[in-house]
Amino acid sequence: MNNAQTRRPTLYDVATHAGVSPSLVSLFLKDPERVGAKRRDAVRNAISELGYRPSRAATTLASNSTKSIGLVIDDYSNPWFVDLLRGMESVLSDHGYQVTLADSRPGQNRIKEATDGLLAMHVDALVIAAEPTEAMLARTWVPTVVAGWRQGVPAGADLITNDDDAGASMATNHLLGLGHTRIGHLSGHDGASDHRREGFRRAMEAAGLEVLLSTASGTSEEDGYASACRLLDHHQGITAIFAANDSMAVGAFAALKGRGLSVPADVSVIGYDNSPLAKSRYLDLTTIDNRSDIVGARAAQRLLDRLQDSELRPGQTLIEPKLVIRSTTARA
Repeated sequence: MNNAQTRRPTLYDVATHAGVSPSLVSLFLKDPERVGAKRRDAVRNAISELGYRPSRAATTLASNSTKSIGLVIDDYSNPWFVDLLRGMESVLSDHGYQVTLADSRPGQNRIKEATDGLLAMHVDALVIAAEPTEAMLARTWVPTVVAGWRQGVPAGADLITNDDDAGASMATNHLLGLGHTRIGHLSGHDGASDHRREGFRRAMEAAGLEVLLSTASGTSEEDGYASACRLLDHHQGITAIFAANDSMAVGAFAALKGRGLSVPADVSVIGYDNSPLAKSRYLDLTTIDNRSDIVGARAAQRLLDRLQDSELRPGQTLIEPKLVIRSTTARA
């Protein structure tokens, strides 16, 4: 094998292979549209044939940009993040950006550590899909978007979120429309859960019905199971359950099955997020689509806009949810 085949190809190899100057290859890597069509094709073909990959470190030194967006999440097991990430990448990939992921679970110290770790990697901007603090963002000098409702959105950060209040009202009114009057809600302790709980409360109070709640420390499947058990133990005659997310709804299924109750013949169940869990043929869960892919895409676009214009002021964007009716809800 010759030397060119046994080492990593360089920008100079690409230039030689394409019959152009190294400076033109560099220009192509920065902005392909500034290179004429014939030479642009020659460079593109050379890159493909040689398997050339630009050095991210060299690009950073040359442009003061890593072309990387940091994403902080608080739980890898929550399927909500799958569509959020997909939405972000649908926008960022066209602009040459990559997403670097950090898990902050559990607790505020881990959120700080995750954010500090991304900043140490010199990401160009941040999306925080966890519970941020004022102190944490006080040291954040890059454009930042908070994705999803949080218990506090620090000054200086944009908020892009599903309208969880409206979505919870939509879920509750769906059950009310089916004739259910003994509806229980499984909730957690985070920003999204707070808004969904209040949306449920308002819809039930508007209907003149008792507000039946069971709140857990988290929103996992296990939290849903424990919350549903408490709900069923303390409130008789429950005919419908609205879970704060699809994972909790799966836990509710297990609690109902353990009591010999079937869904939806005995108890209707509705979730929230329209995650891959809800879409599975086995579960076929009625849920609220929080359109997390749209949240991710809007968050990414907002960061690109702020990177282009540092004078843009932070704002708030609400994404309208949608009811997705499947087989787990029926008339009371």
